[in-house]
Amino acid sequence: MYLWQMNKRKRISFEAPKFIDLSSQKAEFEMVATCMQHLEPLVEKELDALGAKNVRVLKRAVSFRGDHKLMYKANLWLRTALKVLVPIHTYRARRDEELYKQAKDFPWEDYFSEDATFSIDAAVHSEHFSHSQFALLKVKDAIVDRFREQGKKRPNIERNNPDIKIHLHIRADKIDLSLDSSGDPLFKRGYKKEQHKAPINESLAAAMVMLSDWDGKELLMDPMCGSATIAIEAALIQANVPPNLLRERFGFEFWSSFDGELLAEVLEEGRKSSKAPTVKIIVRDKDARSLRAARVNINVSKMKSYIEVQEGDFLKMDPPAEKGVMIFNPPYGERLGDEDKMIEFYGEIGTKLKHSYAGWDAWIISSDIQALKRIGLRAERKFPLMNGKLECSFRKFSLFSGKRIDNK
Repeated sequence: MYLWQMNKRKRISFEAPKFIDLSSQKAEFEMVATCMQHLEPLVEKELDALGAKNVRVLKRAVSFRGDHKLMYKANLWLRTALKVLVPIHTYRARRDEELYKQAKDFPWEDYFSEDATFSIDAAVHSEHFSHSQFALLKVKDAIVDRFREQGKKRPNIERNNPDIKIHLHIRADKIDLSLDSSGDPLFKRGYKKEQHKAPINESLAAAMVMLSDWDGKELLMDPMCGSATIAIEAALIQANVPPNLLRERFGFEFWSSFDGELLAEVLEEGRKSSKAPTVKIIVRDKDARSLRAARVNINVSKMKSYIEVQEGDFLKMDPPAEKGVMIFNPPYGERLGDEDKMIEFYGEIGTKLKHSYAGWDAWIISSDIQALKRIGLRAERKFPLMNGKLECSFRKFSLFSGKRIDNK
């Protein structure tokens, strides 16, 4: 069925709803890799390396084109993305009835089984649909009613761990329905069994390593490692191991178009890509519970041969080598709880870097710009990043002998 597109004054044109057929394994289709703000260029670079076509940077996302194998590879290999969505149905609607009818006319039974559980999440930016939850429920009802109309049983809704995840995106009168090929977000690698009290996101940690331009030849250290996320992501990059090789399942495994043999091929290619370590990665922390979490996660990630765990206080220990690269996430904000303590702590970090780490490059992420200034060193490079909902700055300090400066 065709929908009239209307503006306030006149009819504009007819537009046909867009259906995407996923039944052919060799067919190419559009996909969207979502990501955290500021990481779009890294996702673009990763997709280019995987051989994606028509790669285009969007806001907190990168669109691209490829076949099923590329979709499997993207889910396995993308380090800085959150999800890989596949838009399967696009149409126009301005009323609840239109939203429902076009969703019900779509052949959902061709995409997943009546025995599969499903859930829907929504992002709504429209004057026509002011309540995202109501729009979500209309689409949910449409899917269930479609199965019933086709003589099939009603698929069950499962909020916590569904087989099928559907994403509803509404902007103005444009409706996009996508299948989530990832399932759980891609930062859930499968190795984080123990968590530090303020764990950093795996995708963000990988992005920090990639932004640092660490080449895998110089010693790398995280002197305040927490649960060792930064070190593990660095080791996975150095070893050329797919970050999601340990995941138990992907969302696309429950699709009707799923090809188990093709996934096995992609997984085997990923396993064979690994290489031996060329330099040690060192993690340190003064907190015994953090070190326990670090050891557990390192063992689960199978990166033990790449990472050495040491107990100790950064402010009191000597450097492990004459030169190297540091990437760390010191406590900030609520993690320290006291502004005066935080300012003092960052000043101590700056003093330690200046007096003990000449010849090193230090990369530090923090949401507190005033505290970063207390380090007393001029940042050579700065990147804006998001750590959860916190706006952060990721800064490089190249260390050499000389006087400290005050950053204004």
